[in-house]
Parts: sequence; structure tokens; C-alpha cells
Amino acid sequence: MELMPPVIPLRVVNTHRLIASRYPTVGILDAVASPEDLEAIFELEGWTKDRVSAELGILPIIPATEWVTGRPMSTVIMAAFCHPRQEGSRFNGPTRGAWYAGFSLDTAHAETIFNRTKELAEIGVFETRLQMRLYLANLNSAFHDVRAGVPENERYHDPDSYAASQALARDLMEAGSNGVVYRSVRHEGGECIGCFRPKLVRNVRASKHFEYRWSGGRVPTVHVLR
Repeated sequence: MELMPPVIPLRVVNTHRLIASRYPTVGILDAVASPEDLEAIFELEGWTKDRVSAELGILPIIPATEWVTGRPMSTVIMAAFCHPRQEGSRFNGPTRGAWYAGFSLDTAHAETIFNRTKELAEIGVFETRLQMRLYLANLNSAFHDVRAGVPENERYHDPDSYAASQALARDLMEAGSNGVVYRSVRHEGGECIGCFRPKLVRNVRASKHFEYRWSGGRVPTVHVLR
């Protein structure tokens, strides 16, 4: 097992997370009071496994004790954990997601634009528009901290590989960690959090609406939509 990073108490208000606005702000998890209610609705409505997977991702394999239900933005919160990327992200693998957010809006934009531009590069198209919705959230708990500029932390901030950071995340998850605070790799001076526990993501609310516009190059313009 990796040498564990230090754990710090952290209280942050208005962390910034950007999600494509095609994803709804309200879903079935907002309306049900408990996981048991959700199972009853599946039976009542005759949901198939394919429909559950399409709408709720890997929710059935996440322990029900970790689900967030019955409060505003429950679906938005759980989507972050239930729809991981195929290759994973910096501090999670493909089997379970995490709630990623920047401590500032500029950091959130830089991280999101990098990932979206990488996706466009894979298909060779830089002529497109993408609308993004900003979500603000508060976190108040203890997190592992790898922000210090010491040699053992540099591998977790590799701009080209998630191998070391995902290995650390697996060890931290097994040890019951709440998540990781780290330096933004895409925004110099920025800081981010990767929260492993859905119930720690509090007071989530939708904020501004943006549009990223790529016009032939890798750097889009960012417009606020009104």
C-alpha cells in the first residue's frame, strides 16, 4: 500500500463543477425517500436492466447506504459516481466515479475545457459548441491532501497519466477515505477536490450557464448564456 498522504479538516463553500447542460438537473433520485422506494418504483414501472443502466449508470452496484436520495440535486450528485469514464479520471478508475470540483470558477473551466478538447481531438473535430451548467457545492469533512510540492506528490499530478493517482485512490477508498484535495494540473495555482462519498456533497445548486465554442482550434471561447 502507498504511504498515505496527510488528512486535513476542510470546509469549502461554493466549489465549482461544470456539467454538460444536456443532462437534467432533476431525476428520479430527487423524488424517492430511500433506496427501498426506488426498488419499488423499478418494479412498478417495469424498468429493464438496460433502462436502469442508461439512466442510473452503475448505481445498483454502489452500496445503498451511500446513496443520496430525497433531496434536491440527488440525481446530479449520484450521476458523478454512477457514470465514470471508461478510462477513469485522476482519482478514480472505471468502476466508480467521484465528485470533482475546482475551488474557483477559472480552475473548473480549465479542467473541463481540457477534457472536452481531448475528446474532440480523438475525433479530429474542432468546430462545435457545448453548453455547460455550473453547479456550486459545499464540502465540510476530512480529506487526504496531496497539494504539497514534495517529490512523492508529483506522480499524482502527472499531466499525461492517471496511473499513480488511480492506484492511490484505490488504496484510499479501501481505507475509507473521503477523498483527495490536489493541485489543478490544467490551471496553474488552482486547486481541486475529488470527493469519494456522495453524502458529503452538500447544498448543491445550479448557477450560471456557459457555452464553449471551438472554431477550428484547440482553445474555445467561453460565453455566458443569459
